[in-house]
Amino acid sequence: MLLSIQNISKYYGEKLVLRDISADLEENDRVGLIGLNGAGKSTLIRLICQIEEAEEGVIARKQGLSLGYLEQNAGLSSARTIWEEMMSVFDRILEMEHTLRQMEQRIGEEQPGSESYRVLAEEYARMQQHFENIGGYLTEVKVRTVLAGMGFSDKSVHTVIDTLSGGEKTRLALAKLLLEEPDVLILDEPTNHLDFQTLQWLEEFLLSYKGAVLIVSHDRYFLDRVVGKIWEIEEHELCAYPGNYTKYAALKEDKLIRQQKEYEMQMKKAAELRDYVDRNLERASTSNMAKSRRKQLEKLEIPDKPVFQHKRVKFRFPFEQQTVNDVLSVQDMSLAVGEGAEKKELFTHFSLEVKRQQRVAIIGANGMGKSSFLKAVLGRIPYQEGYVAWGKHVKIAYYDQENADVNPDNTLLEELWSRHKTQNEQAIRTMLGQVLLTGDNVYKQVGVVSGGERAKLAFAVMMMEKGNVLVLDEPTNHLDLDTKETLEKGLLEFEGTILFVSHDRYFLNRVATRIVDLQPEGIDIYEGNFDYYQEKRALKDQAAAAAATEKREQKAKTAGYRTKRQRSDEVKRKKRIEELEAQVEALEQEVRQLEELLGQKEIAADYEKVQEIYHDMEEKRALSASLGEEWLALSEGE
Repeated sequence: MLLSIQNISKYYGEKLVLRDISADLEENDRVGLIGLNGAGKSTLIRLICQIEEAEEGVIARKQGLSLGYLEQNAGLSSARTIWEEMMSVFDRILEMEHTLRQMEQRIGEEQPGSESYRVLAEEYARMQQHFENIGGYLTEVKVRTVLAGMGFSDKSVHTVIDTLSGGEKTRLALAKLLLEEPDVLILDEPTNHLDFQTLQWLEEFLLSYKGAVLIVSHDRYFLDRVVGKIWEIEEHELCAYPGNYTKYAALKEDKLIRQQKEYEMQMKKAAELRDYVDRNLERASTSNMAKSRRKQLEKLEIPDKPVFQHKRVKFRFPFEQQTVNDVLSVQDMSLAVGEGAEKKELFTHFSLEVKRQQRVAIIGANGMGKSSFLKAVLGRIPYQEGYVAWGKHVKIAYYDQENADVNPDNTLLEELWSRHKTQNEQAIRTMLGQVLLTGDNVYKQVGVVSGGERAKLAFAVMMMEKGNVLVLDEPTNHLDLDTKETLEKGLLEFEGTILFVSHDRYFLNRVATRIVDLQPEGIDIYEGNFDYYQEKRALKDQAAAAAATEKREQKAKTAGYRTKRQRSDEVKRKKRIEELEAQVEALEQEVRQLEELLGQKEIAADYEKVQEIYHDMEEKRALSASLGEEWLALSEGE
């Protein structure tokens, strides 16, 4: 067991946040921590990390336990380069490597056969074995692997960190934490700023991670893929469920149904006892029985009535008139953003037909132009070529993830009312109440409320606009799990047409009936949800890889070797590559065997033998490097 949370209670002043919480984190656990915004998730993490202390209870930790915690949107800030910052994780290993190089020099300066030579050789052998055991020879490989996985393969490792964007700094902070490999890895919303490819890499990395992982996330697809246990904080208490998010949702529903039945049974029993007492207490013949039943009633424990769901946002998108069948036609659109030297071409010859009641998702890597495409078809930004035509009777309601259309100085009430001046205050308040913006909260300025509250205001605006076409740009950002699920339900009940951009894979899976994938090499359309897209995309990638391999092989066969000499040279080149690969592999095996010999006490005591092995190793390493350079030169000539 890595840590044990025992009967923790936490207050902020008189406000109770956590009550009598207990849970255990075992080695290799993958735990998803969920709960409504403000439920106490961040508080629990701060307690685990000893940033704060609890009023009651204890958290017992395994001796020497290392914790790594990445706060939400916490980015690196440094004047160092990417490579310098990542390699700083291995300062101890790099220092050991430097010491080994110094020892090698000293060994070369000592007199063979002397006592100091023997002592130094033994110490070198021990340190080198330890260096290998802790992965000293793999540090650069680890750094390059994690940087590539986290989406930095196209970024120079010599880039200064302070010149990166906020999202890149956040990804880099996560990359550094992954390299540190703490016993317990704690991540708060780690999927922010990650594209699909990076998300998939991170999921695979976490699944094979040697330590325990505790994740706070609203990404249900990510939770389904990674975690094997859910901790839910609700009403100040923690309840643990086995399985991923989908399993948790089913188990919780079963639990609530069971609790409801138990509650109803106890209430029925209490009512029957109370009725019997009321009817029979005053009658002499049944008074004793009634008193006995009254004692049973007093001892009867009535459980709290289960809460099937907290008060939820209500998403309903009514409209007055349906569109024609052809809702949107985009033909040969070319789109670029920026001016002059800053101008960037996003895509060319983009064509798309959207039909009535389709739910079309636009996906793709960051920077591909997804949000810009929505703005272009809405006429908010210009496009360079092609045309856009909306069908008859189309009325659009638009959700902008940046909330650029709102006045930050308005109160929530004023902002919604200013758009529907003919409505009375009660109608405006009713709509705000539908998205849980109630009481004095409606007098908060738009510019100071949370991202979640601004999102709810934007949805209230949309619902009052009564659009038969919903255009949504990242609609699930800033929403908690309950609100996401309620939004999905509202959109699935909507009988109009939806065109949206999202990186939320669970949301895409439930809502989309069509996926439009923006890729650097072109645009692909898939007639299905996200799982369908994943399946077909994987098949396409496999087919492309097979075609590329076949093309290379065909090229090798029919490259038009104009002479018999050229064909002979190519055969020799391939044969030499195979020979080099075999020789390098054999040399590496021999070096490993020599390193094992150096770790043996009887060998380490024989200084002449150590010297002989040491020089043999250096010769083999030098030969291996030389052969490797020859292999690289021949391979690049393919």
